[in-house]
Amino acid sequence: MGQADARTLGELVGDRDTVGALEWLEARAPHVIADELARMDAAGARVAFRLLDPDRALTVFEELEPVDQRDVLLGLREPLFHRVIEDLDPDDRARMLREAPDAVVERVLAALSPDERRMTAALLAWPEGSVGRFASPEVVTLRQHLTVGEALDVVRREGTDAETVYTLPVVDGDRRLTGVVELRELVLNPPDAPVTDLVVSAPAHAYATDSAEHAARLMRETNDVNLPVVDADRRVVGLLTSDDALEIIEAADTEDAARQAGTRPWAGHYMAATVWQLARYRALWLSLLLVAATLTVTVTQVFEGTLEQVAQLAVFIPMLIGAGGNAGAQAATACVRALAVGEVRGSDLFRVIWRECRVGLVLGSLLAVLGVIVGSLFTDVRIAVVVGITLVLICGWAATIGGTMPLLAKRLGIDPAVVSAPMVTTLVDATGLILYFVTAKAILGI
Repeated sequence: MGQADARTLGELVGDRDTVGALEWLEARAPHVIADELARMDAAGARVAFRLLDPDRALTVFEELEPVDQRDVLLGLREPLFHRVIEDLDPDDRARMLREAPDAVVERVLAALSPDERRMTAALLAWPEGSVGRFASPEVVTLRQHLTVGEALDVVRREGTDAETVYTLPVVDGDRRLTGVVELRELVLNPPDAPVTDLVVSAPAHAYATDSAEHAARLMRETNDVNLPVVDADRRVVGLLTSDDALEIIEAADTEDAARQAGTRPWAGHYMAATVWQLARYRALWLSLLLVAATLTVTVTQVFEGTLEQVAQLAVFIPMLIGAGGNAGAQAATACVRALAVGEVRGSDLFRVIWRECRVGLVLGSLLAVLGVIVGSLFTDVRIAVVVGITLVLICGWAATIGGTMPLLAKRLGIDPAVVSAPMVTTLVDATGLILYFVTAKAILGI
């Protein structure tokens, strides 16, 4: 193993070992290089990127996340700067500029050729988060009156500049979508066959103002390689390609996972984020949850007299709020996921409440058997019965709350993931204690 193989690219650049860095870069695939650049600080990533030959530099650049692309781009000089941004596909360029400072957007647009500038500006004009911003405008469209041979001539003539030619939208004289035909069908049929005989009419499609996540998940449901994107008049705007759809779903799932954990999602590579950045993303939610947790303290104070009379009740508090919190988090996670993939709608609220309530009661009954057995080993049987009954109640309540809150958030226009596991757990902790102490007072007569 050579020196360059034993050390990371960051170490080689940091030690100004240009020869070793070049050897490292030549021995790695573009996606590996992109991952290593994302791990490095911006200055080091720019130095390493400039060591790549121009053709390979573009391939690596396309593998980077938008935030890393912007960091690298700011360190490039002409002519590499111009070549990189000019050779990017318009939708990838628009994605990179989505959250870029105005100065960066202006510099990029000013350096583009007129056609590329026009396509990029058109993509950026669509609303933030809409599929119009992700649709590739470089698409080959076919008129519906063509034969297969004529259609293939169009593909050969215009396909060089298109991002993909596997899915070919078929349009009328006003460029309105009437169907799609796959390149495979054109290749396998006689040249004189009418294209209309091969067209899939009423294909799955998305309007440019639709949510990008909705369009991407539609592609997954229909198993389409590409999805036509149209404007309000059904004129073809472009195609959402499978690679962009995967990135959209990955970004959405990453954001949901972060919010379900009670933190803000961050852009860029985890290893490139500083300690202070990660702490800042998490601090707000932890602070809010800490304030919300004062409900538990308040409930304990209200029932302080009950605890003084039967001190053994305090022994089971961690077990009960833990079981309730876990049951609520499970329900919330399942509901957020079901909402994300379209399995549950806002109109299903009462069905979800009834379903999750029953699930919680079933789980609570199973846990109650264990709770009574364990409780009997450590304390009076009556207290063990209190623990068992509380487990049934708290699990049913927690599952109901966990399944309900994401749907209510959706109706109020709030991201369901925001009010999921951490918030549900905190709420269930407080209300679960109320159920515990009320049950204890009723059964023990205190």
